[in-house]
Amino acid sequence: MRRRLHQLVIVLFTLAMLGSVAMVGGPFLNDREIESDPGRALATVTGVGMLRTTVDYQDGEGLYHSPPTGLLYPSELGEGQRVWVNYSKENPDLVKVEGREWTLSIIPALSVATVVLAVSAALWWTVNLFTRTRRVTVITDRD
Repeated sequence: MRRRLHQLVIVLFTLAMLGSVAMVGGPFLNDREIESDPGRALATVTGVGMLRTTVDYQDGEGLYHSPPTGLLYPSELGEGQRVWVNYSKENPDLVKVEGREWTLSIIPALSVATVVLAVSAALWWTVNLFTRTRRVTVITDRD
């Protein structure tokens, strides 16, 4: 039982750490795609929510875009605000605030990794505590 629980903790730890790596890898790949064929536009923030910030912008060909997945690196933006954005001409739904880079994802990813490490260590200790084998000492009287 103890061994299986330790294996479960290791699997969960590994998956969570992969998630932390993906928190940096995904933005890096997105920025690389934008930088491979960049466009620049003035966008209007149309919505700010918990999960995404939406914008409307007009690309170089005069077409209007409102990316359904929202804006990359949207912190400290308000509805109605106008901001310069960079977008991928190949995929105009991939848009980020100008001047913000994938490196902004490093601190949150390290924070998640630290919490994952602490929780995993606590789970490991808890498994050890509750599955500890107890030694029984038998004293016999041989007189």
